[in-house]
Amino acid sequence: MAEHRTMQRRALLDAARSLLSEGGTDALTFPALAERTGLARSSVYEYFRSRAAVVEELCAVDFPVWAAEVEAAMRAADTPEGRIEAYVRSQLALVGDRRHRAVVAISAGELDAGARERIRAAHGGLVTLVVAALSELGHDQPRLSAMMLQGVVDAAVRRIELGAAEDPGAITRAAVTMALHGVTG
Repeated sequence: MAEHRTMQRRALLDAARSLLSEGGTDALTFPALAERTGLARSSVYEYFRSRAAVVEELCAVDFPVWAAEVEAAMRAADTPEGRIEAYVRSQLALVGDRRHRAVVAISAGELDAGARERIRAAHGGLVTLVVAALSELGHDQPRLSAMMLQGVVDAAVRRIELGAAEDPGAITRAAVTMALHGVTG
């Protein structure tokens, strides 16, 4: 029985990822989840109390996987500059991944304060990954610099997601250049 519930929960999360990827927040409804998984709508409520609870669970499941991918890319680099470049590139490569699209598709305003704080803490863990590389480069406030660097990454993510006029590769190159060389290029 527990295995069946686990499988159903996974199916619901997979359906939620697809719905968010395909249609954004408006597409994530309990009737749509029920239809995608073959469950009765009332059964969906047995697993999740709200859309926000679905999103919170997606973040709890997907964010550690995403962070591990960023960390692995950084570990493969030999220099602090290489780790910073890997930090930027690996996050931007995930933009097309439906796990990422699902996490960013829903408005943080729909989540309760506790859920927003847990997501913020997970995101802070990602920022922590780059602090050591910035310290090695001599930044006197590496944590602050890491948060600013994440701001560059976040802006590039939004630009890619908007389908900006620039090619995603050009946006990625610009973000890496900004990360490594600032506004002087």
